[in-house]
Amino acid sequence: MKVIVNIQLKEGVLDPQGKAVYHALLALQFDEVEDVRIGKQIILHVENENREKTLKRVEEMCEELLANTVIETYSIEMGD
Repeated sequence: MKVIVNIQLKEGVLDPQGKAVYHALLALQFDEVEDVRIGKQIILHVENENREKTLKRVEEMCEELLANTVIETYSIEMGD
């Protein structure tokens, strides 16, 4: 089963990488951009047919390793 974990910084947490990209876009005349936040995406291939159990296990992975829940939030997308 394919599972996608999207991780992003919480609101209010400084994002220096996002600011650098924002300023670069403005320098390239993309003036319509108002803000940039950089996140990460982790794609997992999990051997388990039970969607509920897989979701619970991936949530555990996020809480213990994949996301720093002090400054990041995450969302999980379950594929087939």
